[in-house]
Amino acid sequence: MQLEIDILKETINVLKKDPGVDQTALKNREKAVIVDALKNKYSLPLLLEKLDLTKSCYYYQEKVLSKPDKYAQLRKHIKEMFKETKGRYCYRRIYRLLAKDGYTVLGKVVRRIMKQENLVVKIRKNRKYNSYKGEISQAVSNIIERNFRAHKPNQKWLTDITEFAIPAGKVYLSPIMDCFDGLLPCWTISTCPDSTLVNSMLDRAIALLNDNEYPIVHSHRGCHYRWPGWIKRMDKARFTRSMSKKGCSPDNSACEGLFGRLKNEMFYNQDWSGVSIEEFIDTLNVYLVGYNERRIKILLGNMSPKEYRQSLRFPGRIKNFV
Repeated sequence: MQLEIDILKETINVLKKDPGVDQTALKNREKAVIVDALKNKYSLPLLLEKLDLTKSCYYYQEKVLSKPDKYAQLRKHIKEMFKETKGRYCYRRIYRLLAKDGYTVLGKVVRRIMKQENLVVKIRKNRKYNSYKGEISQAVSNIIERNFRAHKPNQKWLTDITEFAIPAGKVYLSPIMDCFDGLLPCWTISTCPDSTLVNSMLDRAIALLNDNEYPIVHSHRGCHYRWPGWIKRMDKARFTRSMSKKGCSPDNSACEGLFGRLKNEMFYNQDWSGVSIEEFIDTLNVYLVGYNERRIKILLGNMSPKEYRQSLRFPGRIKNFV
């Protein structure tokens, strides 16, 4: 009984397994580690019998475990990358960053190393902000129809509002997202989700365009995009309005996906206690600049939106607004 208790303790402490794990399902290498931890207290034959491990298999695992780690340098680099990205990148993005740095390694190796080092991206769901206030003005049709692809910049824009609730208060973000490459031409941040938040964002977005650019601007049916100020600006700039169906988030899923990535990577699983509203806004702005300039996108050939535009020789004018 004491032997079983000691084996269970080593399974929990050394292998970091769940207390209810089936010991017969352990890998031979894991069994060999447990044997090494207990062989000074119990005889080797007894341990091997209890763990259902043959002597030849045990000595083979010992030989393998005694070899130097051929991935030691890679392991160190992966841990540094994960720390630099603040735990935001899963193994697929780490793998592509390694490829950019000249490492030739399989994705499954990166995944295994990250699993061994417990480098896990934390994800949490939360209730999203809802700005729908009823049919306060006539809605327009859905021109985008979930086709979030564009052949050139400033052809299709998406917009929405998302809320961040921290102990110091609530902060609201209103960005423009370009369907061409996911770049955020501009955004506004405020502590009040009023018309100024979206109207000032639209004014700044209009200022970035050339004279012959008139994008389709797609949004949900929230009140901000039904008020006279927004409609007047859209008409004056000769933009085409497009709206999702009522209560149909997939109609604006690309923008919803942006908010999901943003919150999973920058907001959730962070302790914002003691952080002021001004400090949070600064942090959010830094992340959004990095989203444009440094965060790689697999669909863009492992380049950031800014790098992608530069590779295609698009100007990609970017301004950052608080």
